[in-house]
Amino acid sequence: MARGARWYGHCSLTSTRSPWRWAIGVQAGHARQQSSSSSSAAVRLEAPLPWPPDCGIVYASCDPSVCRTQVPLLQVSGPLLLVQLLETPLLCLVSYASLVATNAARLRLIAGPDKRLLEMGLRRAQGPDGGFTASIYSYLGGFNSSSNTLSGQLRGVPVAGTLAHSFVTSFSGSEVPPDPMLAPASSEGPRVDLMASVNLWLKRVCIHLGLKVQEPHPGERAAFVAYALAFPRAFQGLLDSYSVRRSGLPNFLAVALALGELGYRAVGVRLDSGDLLQQAQEIRGIFRTVGAQFQVPWLESVPIAVSNNIDEKELARLAQKGSEVNIIGIGTSVVTCPKQPSMGCVYKLVSVGGQPRMKLTEDPEKQTLPGSKAAFRFLGSDGSFLLDLLQLAEEPPPKAGQELRVWPQGAQEPCTVKPAQVELLLRLCLQQGQLCEPLPSLEESRTFAQQSLSRLNPAHKQLQSPTVYPVALSEKLRALVDNLSAGGPL
Repeated sequence: MARGARWYGHCSLTSTRSPWRWAIGVQAGHARQQSSSSSSAAVRLEAPLPWPPDCGIVYASCDPSVCRTQVPLLQVSGPLLLVQLLETPLLCLVSYASLVATNAARLRLIAGPDKRLLEMGLRRAQGPDGGFTASIYSYLGGFNSSSNTLSGQLRGVPVAGTLAHSFVTSFSGSEVPPDPMLAPASSEGPRVDLMASVNLWLKRVCIHLGLKVQEPHPGERAAFVAYALAFPRAFQGLLDSYSVRRSGLPNFLAVALALGELGYRAVGVRLDSGDLLQQAQEIRGIFRTVGAQFQVPWLESVPIAVSNNIDEKELARLAQKGSEVNIIGIGTSVVTCPKQPSMGCVYKLVSVGGQPRMKLTEDPEKQTLPGSKAAFRFLGSDGSFLLDLLQLAEEPPPKAGQELRVWPQGAQEPCTVKPAQVELLLRLCLQQGQLCEPLPSLEESRTFAQQSLSRLNPAHKQLQSPTVYPVALSEKLRALVDNLSAGGPL
């Protein structure tokens, strides 16, 4: 205890392996917002301790960005015992958030820029905290929205969703709406009995589709009408509660066309079973023919949403050229990260009492880099990322246009690099319990993360056999690593 209280230590939080063997990850997490409270909680473990809870210093990337193994996500300095006590809370706050953001970024790359991705994994998440975190950081990683209303309320994540099968199947068809009358969207003109209008449209739709008017399920139709009366400007249909072709689709069309007469437009349909790609193609074709038949041109562009345990393979299929799917809801595959349930982050001591420390191990992935470090990102003249440089904190920072001799990790020989631009990755974020610069909003963080991904060479973003994004050491840091690895003096 005496040593831990008296000595000053530096710890680095890094990732030891790339998620999914990808070339990069997306750094995320809100550790910087909670470091001060984490320190207070640590002090309560055993009091009194001989230093205040806010005496630590945190260096971090103040915006979420592309990250690589061995490049610190956080560096914490302070009394040794304090920085050791922070290991678990910081890893908990950063690791899962970064894993989900990275997973979401991969799914976005597979889907392409035009498909809308909806996170809907709260029911599959590992508890409410996991579901809330996944909702926030899947949005940061590239999803468009979430079905988790709490994340919208507390963090501003755009909220979206559809009606549930249980809502549809709770209706039998005998229900009478308390008020079946609906005013036009313009608020001009008389109110109309929506159910009566729907029944008239159903006959016309069934004739066009070659169906008997008795085939569409009356309970499903009653559910759609009830939803339309409650949300006429946001009507959507869940088509597969009974039969997509014989029930869900004609019932939806009847309600959508009845609403259309009043100036409202349906916002979409959802499929949750079967061959989603094939059904979407068929539904789009029917939307086109029905729209042409009844002179309703907007009908052919009604968005089609799909869900049903969609993984990377199915997502790639749904995103292929010519697909008529517009919105893809993903739950389990983004929230649980089934292919790699852990980011593999570690928090290691790199310096104590002014002396570097290095973990030597038989596993190269678990070997640490000694000393308190500065991290820089080198960019080309076009703004693309070239490599990340790690050097000891006391070394002078590199400058744009300066030719530097560096050691790429894994290389046996050094190389020279001349960056057109240099970005500092680790900035002073927290000192004496106070933030050193304002925290970005979630929207700003998302924009920054997406811009960072766009500046990567496409070879680094390949999902299969990507080119490794290079990380290099300064000559001084490389010499220190070699010396400590050989058992030399500090």
